[in-house]
Amino acid sequence: MGIGSILLERGLVTQDQLADAFAEQSRTGERLDRILVRLGFVNSSQVLEAIGLQFAMPIVDLSAIEAKPDVLRALPAKLVFKQRCVPLEESNGTLRVATCDPYELTAFDELRLLTGKSIELVLADEQDIRKFIRTHYGVASDTLDELSGHETVAAARPDANGTAVVDDEMQQAQEASVIKLVNDLLLEAVRERATDVHIEPYEDHLQIRYRIDGVLSTAGVPATVNRFRNAIISRLKIMANLNIAEKRRPQDGRITLRAQGREFDLRVSVIPMLHGEGVVLRVLSKDAGMFSLEQLGMPASVLKIWDRLIGNPHGILLVTGPTGSGKSTTLYASLARIVTDEIKAITVEDPVEYHVEGVNQIQVNRQVGLDFAAGLRAILRHDPDVVMIGEIRDLETAEAAIQASLTGHLVFSTLHTNDAAGAMTRLVDMGVEPFLVSSSVEGVLAQRLVRTICPTCRVDRQPDAGEIPADFHLNGVSSFGVGLGCRDCRNTGYRGRVGIYELLAMDEEIRELVMQRVSAGRIVQAGVARGMRLLRQAGFDRVTEGRTTFAEVIRVTKA
Repeated sequence: MGIGSILLERGLVTQDQLADAFAEQSRTGERLDRILVRLGFVNSSQVLEAIGLQFAMPIVDLSAIEAKPDVLRALPAKLVFKQRCVPLEESNGTLRVATCDPYELTAFDELRLLTGKSIELVLADEQDIRKFIRTHYGVASDTLDELSGHETVAAARPDANGTAVVDDEMQQAQEASVIKLVNDLLLEAVRERATDVHIEPYEDHLQIRYRIDGVLSTAGVPATVNRFRNAIISRLKIMANLNIAEKRRPQDGRITLRAQGREFDLRVSVIPMLHGEGVVLRVLSKDAGMFSLEQLGMPASVLKIWDRLIGNPHGILLVTGPTGSGKSTTLYASLARIVTDEIKAITVEDPVEYHVEGVNQIQVNRQVGLDFAAGLRAILRHDPDVVMIGEIRDLETAEAAIQASLTGHLVFSTLHTNDAAGAMTRLVDMGVEPFLVSSSVEGVLAQRLVRTICPTCRVDRQPDAGEIPADFHLNGVSSFGVGLGCRDCRNTGYRGRVGIYELLAMDEEIRELVMQRVSAGRIVQAGVARGMRLLRQAGFDRVTEGRTTFAEVIRVTKA
């Protein structure tokens, strides 16, 4: 009985859905079970059970299996990666192997010949197998094995001064195995939803880390990757059109990568370190969908005031927070909310992260003198109604933004401060006159991103007394959500992020305080007296709603 018939018999798909899947199969040649999952008719677990019935194979949970090193060595890494199968245990000359694709029977004949053992096949989820391979073999370990046996790609040897040199880095970086290794590392970052890739050289090892949901985690790369650090970095520099011979100065470039049917823009930064060149890649999806403010998690109470502020004809609106807190995404969502055929909006950004329909976007280019301040002065001659400046970094940009707001433009920008009130004192510290800050700034939105509890492994439980922060009030709530950890969230208990917001809307009293050059603390007190929710309180609101945890709020906010 075929997989389609089994799913139909179990009531998991309808006859019409099966017909649609067959039509898609005749067009693409893709396996029927994968089409059914891709079209959303069934989930992967249901398909796995059906395949188990079809082949009379037991299903195993790889997360509960502790593989022994000698068993893992029973199959070469290259074959494990190629066939997506992993050895689990050996008993009486029989090797138990987990696979997610029992349809390729000839592949298992190859296993019998290679190992000289009987092969017992069991089924496992494809994501579980990928994770098992990453954990026990490492990312791209098959390619590293090939490189290790490839004499032309010698890693590096010390010269008289003890520094690493390479005979022909260009040739090494063009080796097919090195190209595949770098591609594997980048594709793994995309699969894991990483926003940044960090490649960090140390004296005796090369560390590769991915930033996922705002938190760095070590990539599962074998230690042998250290031997090819120079080849990896040279390959990335070639992809980014950088000078591979220049190792003394920082360099910046960009790479376009296609993966999973999408196009990604990788911003590359190379900096010379003590033990070699460090590389950081910022991963931006070119076709990422725009989020609305509601999708970003802005509560109705804040959204109501923010909508009023972004509807103003002129003034400055600032979004503040550290790097990676979602400031640009909030500004894009705000722009998309107000731009119409009657409103012209121009942005000056570094870099342009999203393409917004109906908005004229300019990329900063400092090599030709086009920075934020110069770009802002130029675009004011293009008769815009709304202007967005990527960041206010200095007095020149701040003064240009203020002049733009005072001449009848609505100006959006970002600022690096810890809270909303701090934006006022930051501008004054830059050298802007307090009366200009007071008369031009209409509102400041401080924000952070907190990780949300993974929906797959979420449970509700009553926390211990020590887990509840002293400044949190229970108000009758007794249980809170927590993620136990599963394959969907990489055993972190979190998947995805949501924003928490602190909005300071200007009024006459707060403007007067700014004029008096009072401290940020005094401005905070005035804002709270008018109903402003501080970042930490907004985070606790998310905990009460069951979307995040106390630990996350404590991580990104201060008491």
